[in-house]
Amino acid sequence: VQLQASGGGSVKTGGSLRLSCAASGAIFGFEDMGWYRQAPGKQRELVATITADLITAYADSVKGRFTISRDDSEDDSENTVAYLQMNSLKPEDTSVYYCNARTLKSQTVFWGQGTLVTISS
Repeated sequence: VQLQASGGGSVKTGGSLRLSCAASGAIFGFEDMGWYRQAPGKQRELVATITADLITAYADSVKGRFTISRDDSEDDSENTVAYLQMNSLKPEDTSVYYCNARTLKSQTVFWGQGTLVTISS
């Protein structure tokens, strides 16, 4: 199983970014997927999650600004992509963003590498 995160970058306050997490290699597919972030000197925190049934949950700090979604191919259960659309970005959103995914069969959680998001004022 591999997770590949992308889409980070530098934008100004109020800007938008879209992160992608390509998850592959789970024979029976992925259950929950999520985005987390970790700012320098702080603990990793939950940003948003989405289940296989497309039920979403968000941290209070990003509600109304971030949207998590996923694209599960009916013809290819081993691969899926999760997205995090981030709007109205604030300097406090600056972090390394990580995606994770839980495999349906073994319930093992896998993590992708981080992607850096920097918001300047």
